[in-house]
Amino acid sequence: MEFTKSNLLNKKFNTIIPGGAHTYAKGDDQYPEYSLPYIMRGEGCHVWDLDGNEFVEYGMGLRSVTLGHAHKPVIDAAQKQMLKGSNFVRPAAIELECADELLSMIVGAEMVKFAKNGSDATNGAIRLSRAYTGRDMVAICADHPFFSIDDWFMGTTPMSAGIPNAMRDLTVQFHYNDIESVKALFKQFPNKIACVILEPEKEQEPVDKFLHELQKICRENGTVFVLDEMITGFRWHNGGAQRFYDITPDLSTFGKGMGNGFSVSALAGKKDIMRLGGLEHDKERVFLLSLTQGAETHCLAAAMETMRIYKREPVIDFLWRQGERLKKGIDTSIDENKLNGYVQILGKPCNLVCTTSDLDKKPSQPFRTLLMQETIKRGILAPSLVVSYSHTDSDIDRTIEVFHEALGIYRKALDDGVEKYLIGRPVKPVWRKFN
Repeated sequence: MEFTKSNLLNKKFNTIIPGGAHTYAKGDDQYPEYSLPYIMRGEGCHVWDLDGNEFVEYGMGLRSVTLGHAHKPVIDAAQKQMLKGSNFVRPAAIELECADELLSMIVGAEMVKFAKNGSDATNGAIRLSRAYTGRDMVAICADHPFFSIDDWFMGTTPMSAGIPNAMRDLTVQFHYNDIESVKALFKQFPNKIACVILEPEKEQEPVDKFLHELQKICRENGTVFVLDEMITGFRWHNGGAQRFYDITPDLSTFGKGMGNGFSVSALAGKKDIMRLGGLEHDKERVFLLSLTQGAETHCLAAAMETMRIYKREPVIDFLWRQGERLKKGIDTSIDENKLNGYVQILGKPCNLVCTTSDLDKKPSQPFRTLLMQETIKRGILAPSLVVSYSHTDSDIDRTIEVFHEALGIYRKALDDGVEKYLIGRPVKPVWRKFN
């Protein structure tokens, strides 16, 4: 593929936009050096770049587009509402309607507050937890990559420049499926941890009822139990991973697939905690979420239509089925190319990721870059392997064919050396201290 027009824009992007993108995961350093398409439009699971190249896209807007790009019923709902006005000086009736819609899907949630992105919602959960418990410390899962752009999380990452040490010291970490690491934190910091926050699942599923045991410890210690469902929500189950695993958190956060790419997120939870952000209590006021664009009506209309589609159509079943088809096909190719242990497809079928390793079977960025390089040139844009409701059987089959060709080159690179096949510098992890 040719990327002439995209290449011409690259320098200007980086000149006036720090990092060349508004999301680190979309940055130049996350893609092969000479395969940096700038997207012009999308339809379903297909996108077209400035040079007219067409790709089958996976990842789908960092997992936010679950139904497909420009999904007509969602676009129509947003457009219809937009023509009535998007923001007023008092709440719009649609805010209550959308709140009812979400609470009808999330069993155990009694109140909800809308926001624009995931960080808004998780920040609100942390602030509520601290106010509710009167404690300052936060315990996060060290195995989950991202919770917020706010200080309470960023201070735990290699990109902690600008975060005061006093804030860094208030966040402690435990490990997923390691209940002893949780117990150790509560022993080390008795009566100090306001909340525990984690995703219900990443690539590892919970074992030995880990989530339930974690919740039990939180209850015993008067700590708020928070599930971050930005990714698992609207993928694992209509009621989120909490419904999938039959557990009701004190607070939970949703976003991404909730609005099929529109900017909307939600903090939902038990009334006795959520009400602290309101007017009907006699305790100190909590500045929970107060965003000028926090309840833009067209975004709420998009979210409502997305949720209604989930209710009337088999979206979740489809995501699982197509993910299983994709995994089975690529796993077959991995086996045929004798790449077992070098390339792995992990995660639930509705949210797959691909891992890459070198000759010593250690995680490798150069080999990740090579695989992306070879799939991009063949029309597959797959930083992850996250399917949508618009990935047809033919899209999946085409992807399997492309991966088979790319994995053949991967096999040669293991035998001959990756430098013989990789063009340009390797991609880099987002979380690093220096460029």
